Amino acid sequence: MIHNILLGKKVVLASASPRRKEIFDFIGVKTLIVPSNYIETNFTVNPRKLVKEHALQKALTVKKQMDSDCLIIGSDTIVVLNKVILGKPKCNEDVIKFLELLSGETHSVYTGISIVYKNIILQDFEKTRVTFKTLSRKEIDEYISTSEPFDKAGAYGIQGYGSQFIKKINGCYFNVMGFPVNNFYNLLEKIEGK
Repeated sequence: MIHNILLGKKVVLASASPRRKEIFDFIGVKTLIVPSNYIETNFTVNPRKLVKEHALQKALTVKKQMDSDCLIIGSDTIVVLNKVILGKPKCNEDVIKFLELLSGETHSVYTGISIVYKNIILQDFEKTRVTFKTLSRKEIDEYISTSEPFDKAGAYGIQGYGSQFIKKINGCYFNVMGFPVNNFYNLLEKIEGK
């Protein structure tokens, strides 16, 4: 159990991400998975504000469906390179474009977290810098053949085949995977103090 504040509480993860579920399983937190139907629309604001707002809206959307005593967790992850947000690719051409942009460059991964519990709303974000090796077109094509890039922001997964492309990481590994565990723990500490 990551924190005593979670004991006896129904913890709801407002996400369909298999990576986030995997992280929660890894840290020993049993969650009810209730994907949010919130539609992300605004991609023009500051990345920090964007991921926090998306995370909050996901949590609030799911809160409407749950008992009042549930602890709801919303999260949103984006990849940013030179002020351009690289979302989830929709086709092979998107994967090629994203990975060619990331090739040999350092980009930022932002994840927003929101915790909604009774009348408490807590928000934060994490930023991690990731440096890619220079990729050949053959490497990109082989990676596409694994199908891994298609449901991931930036078209890669740090915990899978995509790990072989990463030269350096500066910051939280779990943030790049989709959920910064230490940041989450620190937010839980604030709930205990309220």
